[in-house]
Amino acid sequence: MTDPLPSARAQWVFGLALVAFAWLTVYLLGPILTPFVIGAGLAYMGDPLVDRLETWRLSRTSAVLVVFASLTLLFGVALILLFPVLEQQIRTLIANLPRYGEWIQRQLQPVLAMVMPGEQTLDKAAIRDFVSKHWGAAGGMAGQVFQSAFASGSAVFALLANLLLIPVITFYLLRDWDHLVAWLRDLLPRHYLPTVTELASETDAVLGHFIRGQLLVMTSLATIYTVGLWLAGLDLALLIGLAAGVVSFVPYLGVVFGLLAAGLAMLVQTGDPISLIWVALVFGIGQTMEGAVLQPLLVGDAIGLHPVAVIFAVLAGGQLYGFLGVLLALPVAAALAVLVRYGGRRWKQSSFYRSGPPARPDDPEE
Repeated sequence: MTDPLPSARAQWVFGLALVAFAWLTVYLLGPILTPFVIGAGLAYMGDPLVDRLETWRLSRTSAVLVVFASLTLLFGVALILLFPVLEQQIRTLIANLPRYGEWIQRQLQPVLAMVMPGEQTLDKAAIRDFVSKHWGAAGGMAGQVFQSAFASGSAVFALLANLLLIPVITFYLLRDWDHLVAWLRDLLPRHYLPTVTELASETDAVLGHFIRGQLLVMTSLATIYTVGLWLAGLDLALLIGLAAGVVSFVPYLGVVFGLLAAGLAMLVQTGDPISLIWVALVFGIGQTMEGAVLQPLLVGDAIGLHPVAVIFAVLAGGQLYGFLGVLLALPVAAALAVLVRYGGRRWKQSSFYRSGPPARPDDPEE
C-alpha cells in the first residue's frame, strides 16, 4: 500500500516549483503589479488603525471609511499647501538650467585640460543652445504633462489608471484583510502551521515596526532638510529637502544626494563658496539627528540588516524588477532576515552543531 503523504523529496520539488512560479509571475506581470503592491502596502500599514477603531465598536467597513477619509484629508491639505511651492521651485529649476550648465562647464574645463590636454574641451555654445532650446518648451508642470501626453498617450493613460486603481485596491484589501489572512492560514498544512505562524508573526512585527518607523524618519529628515535649507536662503529648499528625505530610506543616499544637489544650487544661486558651509551644516545636523535620535528611537534594529545589505537589496530589486523591485526590496529583505535568523536558531539546536557528525563504525577508538 502506497503512502498517501508525499515524500520529503516531493515536498521540496513542490516548494521549489511554487517559488519559481511566483518569481516568473512577478517578472512577467511586473508592469501591472505596481498598483496592487502599493495598495497592499497601504492596506498593511492601515490595518492596525482599522483594528483599533473596531475595538471602539465600529464595523470593519466604517473603520476603513474613517481611516480613508482621514488620510485623504491629510493628503489633500498637504497637496494644497505644498503643490504651489513645488511648482514654483520646479519652474525656477528649469529656468536656471542654463546657469547650472555653464557653472559645470567652467568647473570641468580645467579638469579636462589636465586629463586630456590634447583633446578639445567642452563646446559651451552647443550645450547652451541645447539647454536653452529644451527648457523653453518645458516652462511649467502643465506643459510638461501635456507634452508627455501627446508624446506617449498610452503611458499617461496607464499612469492615470494606476493612480485611480490604488485607492480602490487599498479599500478592498483593507476591508477584507483579516479574512485574507484567515484564508491563507487555513490553506497551510497543519504540520507546518505552528512554525509558519511563528515566522509570520515575527516578520509582521519586524516589517510593521520598520516601515512605520522609516516613514517617520523620512518625514522628519525631509522637514529638517527643508527648514534648514530655507533658513540658509536656498531658493530650491523644498524641492531638494523633500527629495533628500524621500530617498533617505537607502542608507547615506539622502545625505549624499542632498549635499550635491543643494551645494550645486547654492553655488549657482550665490556664487559664494562660503555659502556651502550652511549647506554642510544643515545636512550634518540631519545626519546627527538621524544617527543619534531618529533611527534608534523610531526604527532601532528592527530589520536586522547591515546598511550594505539594505543598499544591495534595493539595487538588486531595481535591477530585477525596476520600480516594483525597489518597492518590494526591503519587505522581502526583512522576511529573508527572519528566515535566516530562524535557520540560525535551528542550526544551533541541531545535534550536528552541538556534537558534530556521528562516528563511523570503522573509526579508531581514542
